[in-house]
Amino acid sequence: MEPLLKVEGLKLYFRTTKGIVQAVDGVGFELMPRTAMVVVGESGCGKTSLARAILRLLPKNVHTYSGKIYLDGQDVMQLNDEQFRRQIRWQKISYVAQAAMNALNPVIKVGFQVAEPLLIHKRMKREEAMRRVVEAFQIVGVPTDFVDRYPFELSGGMRQRVVIAMALVTNPQLVILDEPTSALDVLTQANIMNSLKGIKQEFDLTYILITHDISTSSELALEAMVMYAGQIVELGKAGHFYLEPLHPYSQKLMSSVPTLREDKELDFIPGQPPSLINPPKGCRFAPRCPKRFSACDQEPPMVEYKDGRKIKCHLYA
Repeated sequence: MEPLLKVEGLKLYFRTTKGIVQAVDGVGFELMPRTAMVVVGESGCGKTSLARAILRLLPKNVHTYSGKIYLDGQDVMQLNDEQFRRQIRWQKISYVAQAAMNALNPVIKVGFQVAEPLLIHKRMKREEAMRRVVEAFQIVGVPTDFVDRYPFELSGGMRQRVVIAMALVTNPQLVILDEPTSALDVLTQANIMNSLKGIKQEFDLTYILITHDISTSSELALEAMVMYAGQIVELGKAGHFYLEPLHPYSQKLMSSVPTLREDKELDFIPGQPPSLINPPKGCRFAPRCPKRFSACDQEPPMVEYKDGRKIKCHLYA
């Protein structure tokens, strides 16, 4: 089986008044169809920038945007912006933004906002599009009479479900979810994650789930990607990552997560994340790593471990 998404050497740098920010620096991975991949890491490590690079949602201050992105075998980096907008974005890849209220226009009814991708990209008539909206609302658990409500009339959980419906309404192959449960209470988070799990199984969708909530992501993820300072430091099966993380950064992340079934001493990561304008030479995690040694002054290779995981660390070289 061929991967649905294949990324090679992807770079996304931003131009700022203080220098060039290396938000995504040489990222490469494969994602098989009907798989859910979780992308975890501290704030500022490049998770959202990676999503924006895949979707080509780029601001005006882009300095470098290069690499290869294959979607279902097609090199989408060869498409110009208009071709990408018409053929890929919201047709084959959709996006659930981080803050639902910011993603919705407060003065337009939510039903029309969900229908808008159908009107623009599928060129549907309004009546047919609204029927599809009602179906999408039923799938994500939103009462169908909410199509005539404004965003401020909905709770945070319902607004998030509306944004998810907007991402699903065009029947995409890949859905990128950027912190889909942020700023929600624990019960609402659990309900939305259960809904996403059921939707994935029913419609054979492929997910990329961006989050810093490791415990929530474990309910959905089959693959795990750990990012640090714009780079991938560990990549492999989610079960391996959750039970036995290998990279020192991954180990620190998992040791900071409380568990219900065992008593353990919680740990933390010392220091601060590095500046992406002037990242450390060699291993970018070395200044904070408890296992640092002389080789860490050099750029570590991406090593394939015996269970198929890939780790960017000299300890496994």
